[in-house]
Amino acid sequence: MLTTPSMRRRTPHAIHIATEQKNLLARLAGLDHAAIVRALEPFATAERKARLEAVFSSRLDSVSVLMDAPYDPHNGAAVLRSCDAFGVQRLHVVERGKVEFLAARQVARGSEQWVDVHTYKTTDAATSALAASGHELVATHPQGELVPEDLRHIPRVCLVLGNERDGIHQELVAACKRSVRIPMRGFAESLNVSVTAAILLQRATDGRPGDLSPEERMFLHARALVLTMSHAPEILAANGIPTADPGGALAPSPESR
Repeated sequence: MLTTPSMRRRTPHAIHIATEQKNLLARLAGLDHAAIVRALEPFATAERKARLEAVFSSRLDSVSVLMDAPYDPHNGAAVLRSCDAFGVQRLHVVERGKVEFLAARQVARGSEQWVDVHTYKTTDAATSALAASGHELVATHPQGELVPEDLRHIPRVCLVLGNERDGIHQELVAACKRSVRIPMRGFAESLNVSVTAAILLQRATDGRPGDLSPEERMFLHARALVLTMSHAPEILAANGIPTADPGGALAPSPESR
């Protein structure tokens, strides 16, 4: 059964990820990230420090995902969560018309705080941004010439996932040089978009070393400490680092603590 627009908007705890991230990142953008780490890290446990270092040192820029006008907030959140799980730092979304990218918070489970979401109103804007970053667009298709294992050999790859009802828009298909299929042995001809993303990301990221710049890793480290420490604003203020956080955007969420 297809999801109607009204059902989509009534999805419990659906959030507009791009807006929330914009507010958060705006509050962190003007701060000294190294100073934040120096101020907050002494209050983190050794286990937490090791965990942050392990996660951010393995984070990937070379693998990315582009969703074409995702319709179901549960699918959007599940793909976002898979990006986080497999170390993919950036998720790109084409928001066609007035349909904003929504994600179900209970499905994302905090992953929206760690994966950067970039939204675009047109195909050209999205493909131009990914061309500038050197990513090859690879479409998902039942008759694709590539298999999942081939993805790890593409130096910079962006998986293109289609809309749940209409697939990948023809404009995006034209921008993809190749396509990838998931071999199947049953009667099913396709998989849910979020399942497809998880399978392909596991193969695409397997064996790749982390490749974020030191500056970006430092920013993520500062961001994580701010988001996971209950008294971060007070500690920063005591160290002369104002957070300018009247709206509570720096408050830790239950998932991140």
